[in-house]
Amino acid sequence: MFEIESPVAGHVLMRGRLDAVQAPKAEAFLDAVKGEIVIDLSGLEYISSAGLGVLLRKHKQLSTKGGALQVVKVTPHISDIFKYSGFDRLFKIEKASQQ
Repeated sequence: MFEIESPVAGHVLMRGRLDAVQAPKAEAFLDAVKGEIVIDLSGLEYISSAGLGVLLRKHKQLSTKGGALQVVKVTPHISDIFKYSGFDRLFKIEKASQQ
């Protein structure tokens, strides 16, 4: 299951599993969001290389226009995936607060 929504302009919430099957849905959704984007990943359980590709393409698209992609509320598991893939050096990342 994968859900994506934008409750506030410029803010996107992703939940579930962002894999190859869901990547086209995520990409189309992000392409419709105008301006800089803050993506809340607090509900994301899994991200595949295809999901990382979606984020990378949007990051490149925004950076060519002087914009930025920021990910917030990143769980430890997703943070590890970003670290292993080197994406922690590409995006502005805010880890989820420890509770």
